[in-house]
Amino acid sequence: MKSEGEFVNQPDNTAFTQQRLPAWQPMLSAGIVIPLFTLIGLAFIGIGVALFITSQNIKVQELDYTGTATSSPCFQCSGLSIQNCTCELSFSLSELFEGPVFFYYGLSNYYQNYRQYGVSKDDYQLSGDTTYFLKPQSYCSPYQYSNSKPIVPCGSIANSMFNDTFRLYLLVNGSRKQVPFDGKGIAWWTDYNIKYRNPSPVNGSFAAAFDGTTKPVNWQKSAYELDPTDQANNGFLNQDFLVWMRRAALPNFRKLYGRITGGDYSQGLPAGNYTLQISYNYPVLSFGGTKKVVFSNVSWMGGKNQFLGIAYLVIGSLCVVMAIVMLIVYAKYKFPDNDDA
Repeated sequence: MKSEGEFVNQPDNTAFTQQRLPAWQPMLSAGIVIPLFTLIGLAFIGIGVALFITSQNIKVQELDYTGTATSSPCFQCSGLSIQNCTCELSFSLSELFEGPVFFYYGLSNYYQNYRQYGVSKDDYQLSGDTTYFLKPQSYCSPYQYSNSKPIVPCGSIANSMFNDTFRLYLLVNGSRKQVPFDGKGIAWWTDYNIKYRNPSPVNGSFAAAFDGTTKPVNWQKSAYELDPTDQANNGFLNQDFLVWMRRAALPNFRKLYGRITGGDYSQGLPAGNYTLQISYNYPVLSFGGTKKVVFSNVSWMGGKNQFLGIAYLVIGSLCVVMAIVMLIVYAKYKFPDNDDA
């Protein structure tokens, strides 16, 4: 007889530990695989055609305003020593640019995903903790202090915030009619409602919460006066600031500046001649970058994206081709053997 010690490490006699659970394994055959590949391929092709046609119907108008060419209207503003410069771009629309119209600014050769750049901020500051207003974290270096005063908001990301501004005009009978940009709600919901918070006002004054601090080196205004027309759009909850702080993954990117949705433009931008007035402040030539603005509308699938439709078409076509190849092979080598089965 076996002693009791020989059974100490023996698993319990259950279906799970003894691997006696019921199992199911598909028995793949040509009659299942070939129709399955065909159906998947046709479904992918159908989706791909719908995505591609939809993407083709999305309108995009891009205007480069870097000013590198002498013929560019913004050439006189592109020099590093030029300040407070304004230039204008003119363009025409031959037909209605259906709305809602989204207006973006775009930068190239700009690596927001660089690690040291990405960590150069103080999350405690940005969450409204005034303790870190006077003692910014070392991550913000070299934009931690300016003239011995702590910078709020500190860090490279905030310091490099995009500061070109735009005004769009429609030319009507020789006069200019401004087309308003709606800058509300352009930031991510999580950034505005969860990630970033403003400090509490001191004695009823929001500006007093920033006492003893200074603005970032490259900023023209302090955080509490970014938007003089809307007090709720100041501080760390400023929509443009939130959009900039959401870093781009690739070196060529665009960020939302505003929407054109209301009033006479609820249906979009009517055909006609337009002038875009640009306050040219943001330098890009020093790192070989470019600047552009983009007008775009959207569809049920989002913005213009031909890659997604092409990818579905390629995968669907490959599935159909594989189904045909498997059918030929099966017909050539398996049909004669049915009687032996």
